[in-house]
This record gives sequence, structure tokens and C-alpha cells, in this order.
Amino acid sequence: QVQLVESGGGKVHSGGSLKLSCAASGTISSIRMMAWYRQAPGKQRELVASIRTDGRSYHAAPVKGRFSISRDNAKSTLYLQMNNLVPEDTAVYYCNALGDYVGDDWWGQGTQVTVSS
Repeated sequence: QVQLVESGGGKVHSGGSLKLSCAASGTISSIRMMAWYRQAPGKQRELVASIRTDGRSYHAAPVKGRFSISRDNAKSTLYLQMNNLVPEDTAVYYCNALGDYVGDDWWGQGTQVTVSS
């Protein structure tokens, strides 16, 4: 089992920055990929960015060039640096981890990000 705890959400004005953190604990050696998702009110949860154990990352088109995903393996922590935030980034942001086997799909509790114009 893996436990994920997000932090770093908050309220900012348009153009501001936030850095989200996701601390992983438990059987972290089983994690193969970590990701950030977000869900805005009335919308489906969507992938924001992901990073594999080999360091290769992916950023969704709406955030490319503004957000950056990274991980510190020594601290078992995933990060999401969010710059130039816009109101459309307002959502609950969730940390996700995937392992090798079916069912190895873990989620954090989410952290709220609110961007005002």
C-alpha cells in the first residue's frame, strides 16, 4: 500500500505561482509512475502532468510551459510548480501513483487551488 498526502494549495491572483507537494509513504518501491490530476467544479478529473521513474515527464497542453512536474526520490516527494496561474486553473489537485499490477492505483485526498482574476 502507498499513502499520498498533498500540500501547498491555496488562493492566488491571476499571474501568481504555487508549488504543490505530494509526500508518499508505504511501499514506495512499487511506484512506477506519479502524476497530478485536477478536477474543477462540474468537470471531469483531468491529467495535468506525469513523471516516470526514469524521469521522463509529460505535461498536458493547457499547462505546458507554465507548470513543471518533478520528484525528489530521496524525500519520496512529488512536486508541481505552477507559474502564471489563470482562473481556469482553479480546481482540486490530486496526486496519483501507479504500480506494476492491477489495483496499484493510489490517490491523495486532494488540495484546493483557487485563482482569482
